[in-house]
Formats: sequence, structure tokens, C-alpha cells
Amino acid sequence: MMGDRGWMYHRLDDNGCYTDEFKIGVESFLDYAFSQSNPEFCCRNRIKCPCSKCMNQEWHRRVTVQCHLTKWGFMNGYIVWLAHGEQPLRRRQRHQLGESSSATPFVMEDQCNDPIRGMVMDANLHGMEYNMNEQASDEPIFEEAMGDAKEFFDLLQAADTPLYDGCDDGDTVLKWVSHFLNAKTLYNMSVANWDYMLKCTRRWMEPEDRDRIPKDFYSAKKMMRRFSLGYKKYDVCVNNCFLYYGEYENKNYIACPIRGEPRYKQGHVQQNQHIPRKTLWYLPITPRLKRLHMCRKTAEHMIWHLNCGGVSEKIMHPAGAEAWKHFDRTYPDFASDPRNVRLGLCTDGFTPFGHTSAPYSCWPVFVTVYNLPPAMCMKPESIFLSLIIQGPQSPGKNIDIMLRPLIDELKELWYNGVKTYDSFRHEHFIMRAALMWTITDFPGYGMVSGWSTHGRLSCPYCQENSKAFHLPNGQKISFFDCHRQFLPPDHPFRRNRSEFTKGHVENHAPPERLSGDDMLRQI
Repeated sequence: MMGDRGWMYHRLDDNGCYTDEFKIGVESFLDYAFSQSNPEFCCRNRIKCPCSKCMNQEWHRRVTVQCHLTKWGFMNGYIVWLAHGEQPLRRRQRHQLGESSSATPFVMEDQCNDPIRGMVMDANLHGMEYNMNEQASDEPIFEEAMGDAKEFFDLLQAADTPLYDGCDDGDTVLKWVSHFLNAKTLYNMSVANWDYMLKCTRRWMEPEDRDRIPKDFYSAKKMMRRFSLGYKKYDVCVNNCFLYYGEYENKNYIACPIRGEPRYKQGHVQQNQHIPRKTLWYLPITPRLKRLHMCRKTAEHMIWHLNCGGVSEKIMHPAGAEAWKHFDRTYPDFASDPRNVRLGLCTDGFTPFGHTSAPYSCWPVFVTVYNLPPAMCMKPESIFLSLIIQGPQSPGKNIDIMLRPLIDELKELWYNGVKTYDSFRHEHFIMRAALMWTITDFPGYGMVSGWSTHGRLSCPYCQENSKAFHLPNGQKISFFDCHRQFLPPDHPFRRNRSEFTKGHVENHAPPERLSGDDMLRQI
């Protein structure tokens, strides 16, 4: 089916009319897409619409897809129809080249119709080693997994083992366990309730089939732990002034070196372990970023930003903004690989127990991935919770102390990167990441940046050149009529003497924008 796909992006001729090759090509695409029997690609006479608006995120019928493609054309870079059943070229089998079958390494299948088995493959691609066999073929092959091989093949076996003899195809042990654990989360089931339902299920099964499923919640979690991404806990001083991190993580440090506050609760010991008075929860982002490239459904979208700048004159994604382009010009080595990740940091405080209870301020810190298209980057699964800063008090200006594990990880991703598997191109590469900006409200801006957001000098742009003033009666700070200086010199509002400050004409230029080096010197 793979051939010249130039017609996909040659929709209109010089006269603005649809070309014949585009019309024929769209029909051939629709015939191919709707001929797929796999419900992952065609379900209930609907397929994913690959137009530049839907971008394979919406399911539509044939008439609607044809209308969208005719009106908006195909999404950029969709040469291989991966979301519609087409697969990239796979390497030739070694036995066709006359090699011994015993020398054939483990080969990952490109097409995996079973979503549960696909989940296992996506979660374990970092255990595969990629190389090129120059003598045999120019296409990529995979060497046998070296690390964590036993756990990987145990998962594969669970993904292939039927739940019981005679069950429907696809009803495997791993699928059953994943659905059962998902039900516990959705309906807030207790562990005792979950164990009782599991006990009843095992009782009704045949004796020879009972050992196929876990015995209790602990065994089920142990089976699924291969898919987990992990977390870390660090002790914190109750005054948020010190983090027991790095060399201070050792339990020999029992008091805050700044204020002398005890690290542990006095007289509280659980299982011979001291209980810290306050804890910081940290969820590393590197495994999550690697999973985006290792998952076949998201890997192709991680380079979407490469061709999105010219889609529209309006900025519909940060990749089309000047800040993104300036970053690419400043760091061309980073921008040379579109798979490198652009991140944003978001944080704000909230009261988890409502306003009627005792005051309690909890500060989560989120990391957002901006490589993905707009329809995906704002979805909950693309926003990673990285830190949970517990209350009851707000961390205030000490939030930078809490951010230290995340900053160290971001520095490692920026300077050194991490080896990651790209399931879209079927190769390993060194993934780097850059924190492009932070997203907060104005008080949060002061906490994260260190700039005081109170008083007459609270504007981070005007600084000492601020035109703010005290109200004569209440003595509060007012920023009235401070913004006309940012208008173009010929703007009529600058000469308006009645709607703003009475009798005042604004002739001043805006303050000079500071560079990053200037800000660093001020700090």
C-alpha cells in the first residue's frame, strides 16, 4: 500500500481547485482505512480523522472524514498511516538470509492487536537494544533484552495466559487483573472489600484455574508493579526551611541544622522506623517522559511541534510563538532533534479539606509537556504531578528548597540527557529536556521567582521605574494609568487627556526589558 504520498499535500492547484490526484487519493485512503477489521483502527464504521483539525483525535464516519480532508487537508507529516492499520517496514527474517535460527534475536512485533500485550511492550521497550545489521539488511532489528528480562517475560506470559480454559480470546490474566484494579480505583473500594471479591471469584473458578489469578491485593500489585513509575519521599523541616536531601538524607541527621527543630516525631515509632514530622513527595519526571516516547500511541505526536508553526496565522500552540523560535535560535543543538522535550512548570496552593475546617495549604507542582498537539498537551494524562508540598502552612519563599529534587533532575536532563527508545522510529536516542516557562498566579510568581510581588515595586518589568502610587486615603498601592507607556508611540490612548489621568499625555517609552543575565545579577 505504501507508495508516493505527495498527493496528500497537493490538495489545490494554482486556480484553487481540488486536484484529481487528491480526490483519488482520499478515496483510496478511505477504502484502506475502512477495510481494517481491527477495532483499534476501525470501530462501528468510524475511523480516526487525520485532518489538520482533528489530528487523529476524533472518530468520525466516512462522509465526515471525507468532508474534513477536503476542507482542511491531511495533518502534517502523516505519510505512514499508523493510526489506520498501516505499519512501517519490518526487517526481513534472518532465515531468509540463510542464517541460523539459533542466532535470531528476540524481535519485537510492530503490530500488536492485543492492547494488553501492547501495554507490556510499551512499558518494557527500554529493555530492548537497538542496532543495525549492515550485512543483512538496512532495516532496524532488536537485540534480546538484557536487563529485567525475567519480569518482562513474566508479564508477557501473563498477557498470553487465558483466564480459564475455554474463555474468549483476549480474556487473559493480565487483562483481568488490570480491569479489577481499575474498578478498585473508580469506585473507591477498600482493600478488604477488594480481597473479599477476589476470594469469591476464586471460589467459583475451577480448582486448576484458581492459581492463575492473584490471591490478594498485595499479589496483584506485585504483578502490576512493572508498570509503575515510582516515587520518592524526603523529610522536611516543619518550618519549610530545610530539606533532608542528598548527603542530609542520612537518618543520622535528626535535627534541622538551621532552626534545630527535630526531624522525627517524638515517641512515635512504626515497625522500628521513626516517623518524620513533615514529608515531601517527589515523583520523578524522567520515567514519564521516556514512557511518552516508548508508547506507540504518543511517540509520533512528540514531534508534532516541528511543523505546526505555519498552520495558521494565529498562535494556537506555544511552538508558533516567538519565545519558542528564539529558544531554537539560541540553542540550535537542542532544537536539532525535535524529540527533545519542552516543559512548563505549574503550581498553586489549595485547601484540600474545604474552607470550613482548620486552615491547611497544600501545594502540588505539575510539569506539562508542550511537544504534543493542543488536543493532547492539556489532557490530564499529559500533565505530570511531580511534587506534593504538604501543609499546613504555605511554603512561601522557601518553595525553592522544595523544588531542589526537580531542579536537579531537570539539570541532568538538560546537560546530559537520558537514553530513550523511540517506538515511532524504532531507535534509541539521547532525550534532553528544557523548562521553557512557569505558569502561576501573581502571588505564586513571587514565590517561584523570588521577586517580591507586594508594594510599589512589585511589577517585575518596571521595577524601580514603576509609576505606582499610594492612594491618599487608604494608603493602598494603585497601578492606575501605568500601562499606557507600553502602547505604540502613535496610539491615540497616549494623547487621551480625559479617560485616564486628567490632563496627562503619556510620552514615556516602556522600561527596557532585562536579559536573563541581568536578572541573574540582580538575584
